[in-house]
Amino acid sequence: MSSKDWLSQGTLVLASNNKGKIAEFEKLFAELALPVDVIPQGQLNIEDAIEDGLSFIENAIIKARHASRISGKPAIADDSGICVPVLGGAPGIYSARYAGEHGDDAANNAKLLENLKPLRKENQVIEGMFVCVLALVEHADDPLPQIFQGIWQGEVLEQARGENGFGYDPLFWLPELGISSAEMSKQDKNKISHRGQAMQLFKASLK
Repeated sequence: MSSKDWLSQGTLVLASNNKGKIAEFEKLFAELALPVDVIPQGQLNIEDAIEDGLSFIENAIIKARHASRISGKPAIADDSGICVPVLGGAPGIYSARYAGEHGDDAANNAKLLENLKPLRKENQVIEGMFVCVLALVEHADDPLPQIFQGIWQGEVLEQARGENGFGYDPLFWLPELGISSAEMSKQDKNKISHRGQAMQLFKASLK
């Protein structure tokens, strides 16, 4: 439900086993200084949920309910990815498994570049956006999950740049900054990224 009752339970389960996401969330949650312990689901031996939704929102809710049901605790889940309009929004919700195997960043990046190659004209800008949806449930059957969404606009590069971040960060170009998101520090990235935006909305809900 849309309340702060979950804060009194002392624990919030982070419904993710993705190391890159967990690292970003740990920094973001540390800045919030919540009066609860935020525990990644892996520490509770919770495996990933089956993501069979058709949207970021559906999958985020599925993951949050799954973690909450097994742990008996409130849970927050992130579903995120990159959407490229000229590809009809792909990779979209399939971003993490775009090339087939879940979490193979190099293969996913390679497939995205391959699929864009015949569509990219000389000096053409290919727009892309990172999307993050957070879903918070107080319990597994919460009828009104709280939803927080962030969208980060940018462009898709023709080749990777940068060593930081994870996922599609090396291909995500920020023209206003003249760098890729993989060339940003975690701190700077968290200020403006899709995940950072969603977390700011989450933070605002606590006031």
